[in-house]
Amino acid sequence: MKKAIFETTIKEVPLLRKGKVRDIYDLGDALLIVTTDRISAFDVVLPTPIPDKGKILTLMALFWFDFLKDVVEDHLITADTEKYPDVLRPYKDVLYQRSMIVKKVQVFPVECIVRGYITGSAMKEYQKTGKVCGITLPSGLKEADKLPEPIFTPSTKAEQGHDINITFEGMANLVGKKNAEILKELSLEIYKKASAYAEEKGIIIADTKFEFGIYEGKIILVDEVLTPDSSRFWPKDEYEPGKPQKSFDKQFIRDWLKSISWKDNTTPPPIPSEIVEKTRDKYLEALYKLTGKTL
Repeated sequence: MKKAIFETTIKEVPLLRKGKVRDIYDLGDALLIVTTDRISAFDVVLPTPIPDKGKILTLMALFWFDFLKDVVEDHLITADTEKYPDVLRPYKDVLYQRSMIVKKVQVFPVECIVRGYITGSAMKEYQKTGKVCGITLPSGLKEADKLPEPIFTPSTKAEQGHDINITFEGMANLVGKKNAEILKELSLEIYKKASAYAEEKGIIIADTKFEFGIYEGKIILVDEVLTPDSSRFWPKDEYEPGKPQKSFDKQFIRDWLKSISWKDNTTPPPIPSEIVEKTRDKYLEALYKLTGKTL
């Protein structure tokens, strides 16, 4: 198994923040985002990294940024390490394929989630109320059923702990009604275009989340996009509603944690090598199916 990168240290550049997966450095007029091999589940970073995961996420995000450029602008400046500032030259090997230099953006404090199928927290909410984020859905929906139309179900973006699902009105209170309407429209448009493409490649995008920000007065796409960390990817040829689906995403890790009865308020356990390898394989398969690329 290849050596994984759990965290990075670039002494010459200020570390702005360390997220669950990404280390973000301040380059002055731009940011350097380094995607590590850390993996989180249930909003907790697990102690065992997944080798090459950061590269897979970066390559996939770059593919989608290009694919979606006629729909929405994004924050990418360059991911070509040859064009990075001289101060980063000593770290070229670490940064290769797992980093990008991006614009400094005022990020909206919400996750823009689109669901084309019902599962996860949406299924739990639907079973209790018949609604998801204030949206009334048809009665009798089963686990993993396709929804009549994709729905926009925003959430708060928590620095610590769990994000909280909110209604569209709740989101409008946070970002303003006009911005909320633009974010909803963009999110649904991106999802519809990407999910149609993914189905041609044999993958159902059950749900996904986007983040947006304002740059020079314009709303643009930021962070990662349509990766196995931010989406549920299901194999189309094995899709069968009424039960949990096989997946090309970190649901596999979530299911493993459930199988060992881990409680999410306790210290997370190391991931066994077999689970690490299977997770890496799933991410690699998603990358290849969607982009034709491999490492």
